[in-house]
Amino acid sequence: MKTYNLYPLLLTCLLLAGCAKMSRSISHSDYRKDHPYCGYPPAAPGSDPAFNYRGELIEFDVLGLTREDIPSEANIRGALDNSNRIKVSPDSSNLLIQSGAMFPDGPIVTELSKHFRVVPFSGVPPLRPGWPAPQTESLDAESYSKSLRLAAARGGNDIIVCYWGILESESENLPTKTVSWVPVLNWIVPDETQHMRIRLKVAIIDVRTGNWALFSPQPFDDDRISTSPRHGAVDQRQVERLKREAYEASARSLVTIYSDAPDAF
Repeated sequence: MKTYNLYPLLLTCLLLAGCAKMSRSISHSDYRKDHPYCGYPPAAPGSDPAFNYRGELIEFDVLGLTREDIPSEANIRGALDNSNRIKVSPDSSNLLIQSGAMFPDGPIVTELSKHFRVVPFSGVPPLRPGWPAPQTESLDAESYSKSLRLAAARGGNDIIVCYWGILESESENLPTKTVSWVPVLNWIVPDETQHMRIRLKVAIIDVRTGNWALFSPQPFDDDRISTSPRHGAVDQRQVERLKREAYEASARSLVTIYSDAPDAF
């Protein structure tokens, strides 16, 4: 086929370009394109159900904020009087939790281990029986947060660090979508641009007092052009790059904002 014969086809494809949007947790970030299942896709055959994605921890539960009780003005004033700024030191030990994951991602463990002793801890929410599938259990916030603090204390940890993350992506089909498999001068025509953004939220909890703080590093973006056979590989490279940048920024922010002597790190 001569190259110039493709031009009318490329022009016709201009009307077929479109885009699709998707959001997913950093703890469930595998490539999923137009997945037919509602909710979470099934795990690969033979995988251990204990490692299946079960949803996210709720920050109210992690921080011990009860939603049923109505606090009094005295409760609020007392909390203000007893609140103290969260502080971290170079010799502190942190219980690290990634919401939704059995283990925190390796890059954030690496980044935080440059400054603290890091103890990985599960962020998988408990399940209760349900139909047609098990449901995430509703927790007693105060009890759950105290259980976390007790676990951290027994492990010799001063601070609990729990973080949540979301990946937002938009795939834009290029006009060459339907001809991406047609060789043009010995190369493949790119057919999709994927825009992706990552946002993190990090909670720091003082094990001794229960005081806490929240912060978010700046969002990070990435754009990639890919061809049909490589969409999944390009997607996962985007995910890994954005996670690495966000984790580096989170560790840097934690040290800069919550250390009295950041130069000591």
